[in-house]
Amino acid sequence: MGRKTKYLTERKNIAAIGIGAMIVFIAMVLVAGIAASVLVQTSSTLEMQALKTGSQTIGEVASGIMIEGVEGYNASGALTKLAIEIKPRAGSPDVDLSTAIVEISDSETKYVLEFDSTAFTLSNETDGDVFSCTFPGTATHNFGIIVLQDADGSCTSTNPIINFGDHVVLALSDAFSGISPRTDVFGQVISEEGSPGIIGFRTPESYTEAIMELQ
Repeated sequence: MGRKTKYLTERKNIAAIGIGAMIVFIAMVLVAGIAASVLVQTSSTLEMQALKTGSQTIGEVASGIMIEGVEGYNASGALTKLAIEIKPRAGSPDVDLSTAIVEISDSETKYVLEFDSTAFTLSNETDGDVFSCTFPGTATHNFGIIVLQDADGSCTSTNPIINFGDHVVLALSDAFSGISPRTDVFGQVISEEGSPGIIGFRTPESYTEAIMELQ
């Protein structure tokens, strides 16, 4: 009788240990499953963020506006007009100039200029003289657009979009009441997306020609 009671007691203890081990095993499986779910969700979020960041980085580096040159119009010893020739950077998507701004300063005054749709000139209307085209009024402090090359006709007064192969001039009027000799001028042309075009030059000691190449 004593041996039988001992045998039954040992079997109960073994069963209790087995149930405990099973509970621990199930708990470990549940914890592992939750951890795996969190890791999968985190990795998916990181992948989406990495793709978004990479796309935005490519857009910032491989897009934007390039300055090809800056010229000034000399009127009685002062530059009263500026012509900033620009084009899209290599690999850049379409650039909407209606949302672009021009920041320009002569170290004393800074202007932030927006597009004036009334100061727009197509390539067949220039007659070979950029500075005879329509420039914005001096009181508006805006910039106009003079189209030099636009094979697909994407740049219009109501929708001034430039893409690969397009060349246009940003026309600036008498923003500083005439730029004198020996003046440092700097600024940038900022598009909605991508790298800005950098403006930076110092005007000559004297103006000897009607059209001055500045940058």
